[in-house]
Amino acid sequence: MKPVELEGFSGIGPGNPLLLIAGPCVLESEEIARKTAGYVKEIAERLGFSYVFKASFDKANRTSLSSFRGPGLQEGLEILARIRQEFQLPVISDVHDVSQVDQAAEVLDILQIPAFLCRQTDLLVAAAKTGKVISVKKGQFLAPWDMEHAVNKIRGSGNDKILLTERGATFGYNNLVVDMRSLPIMRSLGCPVIYDATHSVQLPGGAGGSSGGQRQFIAPLTRAAVAAGVDGIFLEVHPDPDKALCDGPNSLPLDELESLLKTILAIHNEVQLIIDN
Repeated sequence: MKPVELEGFSGIGPGNPLLLIAGPCVLESEEIARKTAGYVKEIAERLGFSYVFKASFDKANRTSLSSFRGPGLQEGLEILARIRQEFQLPVISDVHDVSQVDQAAEVLDILQIPAFLCRQTDLLVAAAKTGKVISVKKGQFLAPWDMEHAVNKIRGSGNDKILLTERGATFGYNNLVVDMRSLPIMRSLGCPVIYDATHSVQLPGGAGGSSGGQRQFIAPLTRAAVAAGVDGIFLEVHPDPDKALCDGPNSLPLDELESLLKTILAIHNEVQLIIDN
């Protein structure tokens, strides 16, 4: 597998540090975004992770019409641009529509395709044509080998800078499960694979007008995914998840982050030693 290069940043994939994509689910305020970015960057650099700041400028797939969606494209990108400049960090956010792609690509280092939209040809093609790194989340309704078609749409549009993200599969109503076999299967498509630990413990629509979550399972599932040999981890983190405006039940408190990262780094290093030998 060829690593994915990110301009002004170390590569993503074999031979590179473990990638951490982390931040609040949605841009609630610039203050929370700045606090989170600075906090996570310090830990990530000290431990030796590559770090990309994540927050959505718009969450177009909220359960309820009244759910908080974020500041929107214009204001959200302005906040992300300031985070990127102040903390010298690459940034990633979702694009939900072709009309958002070009403007988002002026700020974002990585364009994220939401899981529900991973089959949307026009969106994949438009994102690919920006030349940016494209991170595609596997749909909860797809088998891992079916992601080959999303990969081919992007590659066929002239872009081979692709990350694939596992975020669980639908298992009955209001529940997701993670099949760890999906991680090496998607990696066999020639793309670095990211494990989205916090969305994997989401309970979609499980809280009535919003999604619930089981954050107590973030750590064990993350450990398992790193042992399986992923190239990066995606975590939604928040200073106070119980007060978060989006995905609080499945977000990791900031003060629990360092302990988890130390654990998975040790696992990652052991796995690399085994593979190298």
